[in-house]
Amino acid sequence: MEIVTTDSIKPAEVYDRIGRETIGSVVLHFAAVREKTGDKTTQSIEFQRTGDIESELKSIGDIMRDRWEVEDVLIVRRLGVLHVGDIMSAVAASAPHREGAFDACRYGVEALKKMKTIKKTER
Repeated sequence: MEIVTTDSIKPAEVYDRIGRETIGSVVLHFAAVREKTGDKTTQSIEFQRTGDIESELKSIGDIMRDRWEVEDVLIVRRLGVLHVGDIMSAVAASAPHREGAFDACRYGVEALKKMKTIKKTER
């Protein structure tokens, strides 16, 4: 499942939404706004839609499901103005074995960083 939202991402809700019926492992990753990038200080970051985010997220999720033996995949991407410490995205993968869950989740995290349908403006 892929979700685009302007609401806060709540870790417990992400865990509750990922399928876990036949799994041995769930891997969750939350990306948060950090205060420092190199020598720059961040007050906030604004994420704006520049295209069909839903389709791009679905493509990422489809690749995760196709390449690895996973039971379920969940990707959440937040839009709007976020402040230091706010969660900007979540990627979750559940699988029978940890290797599949870790590898699928890592792919999802890296793919989110390369999205073309979101504009990021740091302040």
